[in-house]
Amino acid sequence: MRNNKTQLPQRDGYGQGLLELCSKRDDIMVLDADVSASTRTAWVAKKYPEKFQNMGISEQDMVGTAAGLVLGGMIPFVSTYGVFLSGRAWDQICTTVCYNNLAVKFGGAHTGISVGPDGATHQALEDIALMRVLPNMTVIAPCDAIETRKATIAASSWDGPVYIRFGREAVPVITDENTPFEIGKPNVVRYGNDIAFIACGALVNESLRAAEILAKKGISATILNLHTIKPLDETVILEASDRCGAIITAEEHQIHGGLGSAVAELLGREKPTTMQMMGINDRFGQSGPPDKLMEYYGLIDFALANAAINLLSKKK
Repeated sequence: MRNNKTQLPQRDGYGQGLLELCSKRDDIMVLDADVSASTRTAWVAKKYPEKFQNMGISEQDMVGTAAGLVLGGMIPFVSTYGVFLSGRAWDQICTTVCYNNLAVKFGGAHTGISVGPDGATHQALEDIALMRVLPNMTVIAPCDAIETRKATIAASSWDGPVYIRFGREAVPVITDENTPFEIGKPNVVRYGNDIAFIACGALVNESLRAAEILAKKGISATILNLHTIKPLDETVILEASDRCGAIITAEEHQIHGGLGSAVAELLGREKPTTMQMMGINDRFGQSGPPDKLMEYYGLIDFALANAAINLLSKKK
């Protein structure tokens, strides 16, 4: 997460995306579960109060209300912490939204251990797994604030339900306005021939930093920003496997059921490849400074670089 680049919270990108949508479309409605300052939907409440509704601490009711809004011709954005959306409201998301393939858009904020002092009860570490298992659900994990804004805008026109996960803390801005973003089309941000990092969220930047460490040791790394975890672009992942023959997945999420599992499912079926998953290994989070937690759980540059070196020794 450390970097000399400009740093912005991804949630700022979510709020900016919603403001842009509200300024251009009459069918947008933003719902929040009494955490609008945190999710940045308070920006919408201030500028477009007619397009905002605070549902209170009532995540299940909020999802049901959003489903009704879709049936009435609206495009609702349901906004709260990712741990509450994916946990408390999972049944409503499954049976009311996904079963009927309704175009509800979900903004899951404060995901991962980088929520920090809020601790395990507020750190969404299972939300990718819970959302990607649902039929009809699209799952996006942007890498920075700019990409989060683009994902929010793109989600509004995407068929069916969409879950966008983003963190609370400021992370380096590694994309710009000209960086392509298309749902379902990941970006190769660096090419190498020895090992490939497939990452999402803040781990894209950490993977880039790891690649710099490896380059000093004569190891070249491909970095794939897999911002869309479902639907999965199988072609680009298989190409990375062909090019490098070794893959590390990196995510601020449980290694079971997340991005790494999605990649492993594909490779196991189509092209068995030497790989390692970097993430939270079957543990809960804990309270602490975000950077210290990322280091403790092995989700920073030097830990990824060391994992790559160890994996390459197995490849040989």
